[in-house]
Amino acid sequence: MKLAILTACPSGIANSVIAAGLMEKASADLKWTTSIECQSSVVAGKTLTQAQIDDADCIVIVADTAVDTRRFVGKKVYQACIADCLADPKAFLETAVTNAAALQTADSVEPSSIPSSGLSSGQSASSEALLVSGTKRIVAITACPTGVAHTFMAAEALEDEGKRQGHQIKVETRGSVGAKNQLTAEEIAAADLVIIAADIEVDLSRFDGKKLYKTSTGLALKKTASELDKAFSTASVYRHQGGQASDGEQKQEKAGAYKHLMTGVSHMLPLVVAGGLAIALSFVFGIEAFKEEGTLAAALMSIGGGSAFALMVPVLAGYIAFSIADRPGLAPGLIGGMLASSTGAGFLGGIVAGFLAGYTAKFVADKVRLPQSMEALKPILIIPLVASLVTGLIMIYVVGGPVSTAMTALTDFLNNMGSANAVLLGIILGSMMCFDLGGPVNKAAYTFGVGLLASQTYAPMAAIMAAGMVPALGMGLATFLAKRKFNANEAEAGKASFVLGLCFISEGAIPFAARDPMRVIPSCMMGGALTGALSMLFGAKLMAPHGGLFVLLIPNAITPVFMYLVAIAAGTIVTGVTYAFLKKSDEELLVAAQAK
Repeated sequence: MKLAILTACPSGIANSVIAAGLMEKASADLKWTTSIECQSSVVAGKTLTQAQIDDADCIVIVADTAVDTRRFVGKKVYQACIADCLADPKAFLETAVTNAAALQTADSVEPSSIPSSGLSSGQSASSEALLVSGTKRIVAITACPTGVAHTFMAAEALEDEGKRQGHQIKVETRGSVGAKNQLTAEEIAAADLVIIAADIEVDLSRFDGKKLYKTSTGLALKKTASELDKAFSTASVYRHQGGQASDGEQKQEKAGAYKHLMTGVSHMLPLVVAGGLAIALSFVFGIEAFKEEGTLAAALMSIGGGSAFALMVPVLAGYIAFSIADRPGLAPGLIGGMLASSTGAGFLGGIVAGFLAGYTAKFVADKVRLPQSMEALKPILIIPLVASLVTGLIMIYVVGGPVSTAMTALTDFLNNMGSANAVLLGIILGSMMCFDLGGPVNKAAYTFGVGLLASQTYAPMAAIMAAGMVPALGMGLATFLAKRKFNANEAEAGKASFVLGLCFISEGAIPFAARDPMRVIPSCMMGGALTGALSMLFGAKLMAPHGGLFVLLIPNAITPVFMYLVAIAAGTIVTGVTYAFLKKSDEELLVAAQAK
């Protein structure tokens, strides 16, 4: 017997997930093949495919809210409320199969049939309008600072939710390997809605005149249905004017310091990775082999340390300024970053230079008025010249000296601190990496570690990457240790999470944290703090800021290798065992819910 089961509840949180777990277990006991769609606002579930619906002998809908059944017309369907399945799930499924009848007309497609109290999480009046108006065409872009995890996970979540609601959607990803699944001019022209889920600056000029909604990758991933609804209800027409949005709604977008900083970091990262690994490769021939001119070791050091690392701070500053003022800010930012590098101000000076150049260029662009005949000179002559002079003079005479002194003091402290201070720093950085799994706190710790690589300070980056691997690895371990507490979907998510953890993608733990934050996050922070502390205690050093354990394939990229692996394993065990102990099964949650 093949079943396709759909569960849904008004909140999209507890009952829907519990019902899905009970149905899955009951069907397994009956030895039936089951495909389940759990409409939840906190767990990224799977949507029933057309092939699964076609192959199913029966469709079972367990819901306390209105469900769009248009895709099930012609199939044998049985509908019931969640309470009907709780007492004896196995008997419920047998009854459902026996009493299922062919669905002749779709239910719940008229808004009048959907009570306001019966809208699932992520649905609202705008969802009702969608049911009437039919399929919408949506185009979207996702982008995150590293371009690795959030970019693609948010894209997948948007695609799944868009298809579940019956819309046509295409998502362009701006990842670390460039733009993929690119939107064409025809697709943009035909779109009813544009969604930009980005934590960095994205060029919006091609969306001029389209209804556009902006959000973050985190919200697009964790609250997909809600964000899609907000997009339809609050999107406003975007007007592009030299990189600036003219309408009032766009001026309220999230464009604060964090977003500008992450734009700079995302463009700097490839330089850090390439430079760090080139330096590590030069050490294969001996730690000081690069000092002998004309050798391959010297060439590798020149590529990594002399070129890639030399560009890090200028690129960081340049793209911070670019994020603030668009292209007119790029040249002043690059110049300010180069001055920060040459004066010894390091990445701290680069950050200051980037913001200084960006806001100076923006001020000149917005406030300086020229005759119409000379307006064309502003972006190519007036703004770059004025902003570069202001930024350069301030960096040389005001900022450079104090920031250089602060950077030198920080570097000396980190390179010469005792074991107690090292362990304390490791605990802080490890906890930050596990607190919000790719959010602002996580990225603040990561940016700190990446910036220090330019000053040849490698220990904090080692602690940061090791701790960042712990949440996803720990969740994978927990699903293995306490198999009976996790349903099949969670068990599969645990396997994927473990693989993502090996790659230093903390976001693999997000599905678990979204569903059970009060148990998952403390468990992750405990393990991350231990791993960070041990990494710093062992004196581990990391030459590259990403790659996870696969960086081990590069000789000397991580030292000492064995003790570094011990630190990661210790934190993973703490997180996995702690969550396996604290985790409540679906049955336990159901008993607790009924007791209330």
